[in-house]
Amino acid sequence: MSGRNGMPPRPPALLVLADGEVFEGEAVGAAASGTDSSGTGSTVTSGEAVFNTVLSGYQEVITDPSYAGQVITFTYPHIGNYGANRTDDEAARPFCRGIVVRDLADQPSNWRSEESLGAFLDRHGISGISGVDTRRLTRHLRRHGAMPCAFGTASEDALREAARRARPTDGRDLVSEVTTVVPYTRGDGPYRVVAYDFGIKESMLRQLGALATITVVPATTPADEVLARGPDGIFLSNGPGDPAALAGIVSQIRRLVEAGTVPVFGICLGHQLLASALGAATYKLPFGHHGGNHPVKRLETGVVEITSQNHNYAVAEGSLGAATVTHVNLNDGVIEGLRSPDAPVFSVQYHPEAGPGPHDARYLFEEFRSLMDATTTRPNPKER
Repeated sequence: MSGRNGMPPRPPALLVLADGEVFEGEAVGAAASGTDSSGTGSTVTSGEAVFNTVLSGYQEVITDPSYAGQVITFTYPHIGNYGANRTDDEAARPFCRGIVVRDLADQPSNWRSEESLGAFLDRHGISGISGVDTRRLTRHLRRHGAMPCAFGTASEDALREAARRARPTDGRDLVSEVTTVVPYTRGDGPYRVVAYDFGIKESMLRQLGALATITVVPATTPADEVLARGPDGIFLSNGPGDPAALAGIVSQIRRLVEAGTVPVFGICLGHQLLASALGAATYKLPFGHHGGNHPVKRLETGVVEITSQNHNYAVAEGSLGAATVTHVNLNDGVIEGLRSPDAPVFSVQYHPEAGPGPHDARYLFEEFRSLMDATTTRPNPKER
């Protein structure tokens, strides 16, 4: 293959889905320069293939810990145009397994750019494949659902076997791979919030940090330990994997809800875990919601919000019992928000912090503040 604008040629690569579908492309990122354990110089990367429809914000998507175990296909054809910079990282490193793009820009143009996306991937050891017919791939995943895949410079037979052995996210606890090991503090707002880290994003911490001093704790922190910190509010973050695999975490959230003394706000996986603690069931969507333009109706007002979403699992309709559904997805009717009539707890399936995406739903952080105001025993949290 010839070089691109004087750049060295990319090695040819293949992407193979678990059902045998094959896509041709070129290796980028770590796949273009790494070697597998056999020392042959070929590479194999595997994971669950999903697609994301955002037009920009690819760096925030790649560094979102909710993508642990997954290979992200970008439906927008040109990715990497404005490069990458350390400010836009949602986590210290990416947890996704790899990326698939149609056209990866070699020479970014933006005043904020510090490196090309290819260099960013290589620096973090993330493999990618470019030159793929992502329209055909996306149509295939929409028709047949998210599924395991493998890609790289290895032989087609090796990739077929790797795709066959690759695990989907079903039944997997991926939170343990992304959560913090020790508590840490962020923000300088007047309230005190304890945030469970199931894969928390920097944009969430920025929004919460304007309201509160946040103590971020590991995912398995006992409820009694959280309550002993005397928080004004408790936050349940986003994160990867199957909520049904997190029974121990659900039991601790149930204890927090039953205590009924501290407001709880959940987003994405936090929403699914809160719903589970309230007795609801969850299920896996065929290909998930991954993008920045999902219409959600706020049932209380009838207002339609355009939202950023990234989830593979959802709360089953009719399983919520006494809890009230507050938001629904207008594309497919998925439950997008809930509130308990018996405790100061609420959650949404989508991302009001929107990194990337629209800001229509950022009022939810103000609702969290109002709920903390209503339950705080002292008039001014700063006085504590």
